[in-house]
Amino acid sequence: MSPIYLLCLLAASACMVLVDRRWRLFFWRDARRAAWVLVIGVALLLVADVVGIALGVFSRAPTWAMTGILLGPELPLEELFLAFLTYLTMNLVAIFERLPRRERAR
Repeated sequence: MSPIYLLCLLAASACMVLVDRRWRLFFWRDARRAAWVLVIGVALLLVADVVGIALGVFSRAPTWAMTGILLGPELPLEELFLAFLTYLTMNLVAIFERLPRRERAR
């Protein structure tokens, strides 16, 4: 097993933090609120994953790029990409909120 996928997720997350810091999008605008949104978003997505796993909808497909570390049955460590997706979404929301209405209408 290899940590390549996990390392790519961490690198992408680090880049997302730099973008957030540079333009004060999410955590650098209001860290307390951002932390709550991130925790709640990841929790909801993890609940959906656990329900999907329990219903047999989701299953783990091990690949050479994954660590093989499981947080639970069929729930790999790399599932923490949900934090990245939540962070990315909130940064995108902050970016689009800053666009003037006229540009969004185009």
